Amino acid sequence: MRGRRNMRAPLIAGDGPLARVRPLAVFVVVIGLFTAGVLVSGPIGAGLLGLLAAGICVLLATTWSALRPSERMLRVLVLGVLVVVAIAQLR
Repeated sequence: MRGRRNMRAPLIAGDGPLARVRPLAVFVVVIGLFTAGVLVSGPIGAGLLGLLAAGICVLLATTWSALRPSERMLRVLVLGVLVVVAIAQLR
């Protein structure tokens, strides 16, 4: 089964700082930031979502060469939706 991922396996192969981060911890932080950003309206919510978008940009830039074109497209789409939601929080 190719779709299942071991939640204890490193996010990125190698011995860099991202390889030591547990996927479950990343999931909890992302869900927490997104939920707080959506529930808190105004500039604070937009700032939280912007912080999440910045983190996703860094991760995307770091892993770009290891991703297939379809994976790149999906991640850029998610980033775009997140930026739209962050801008909507400012209104």
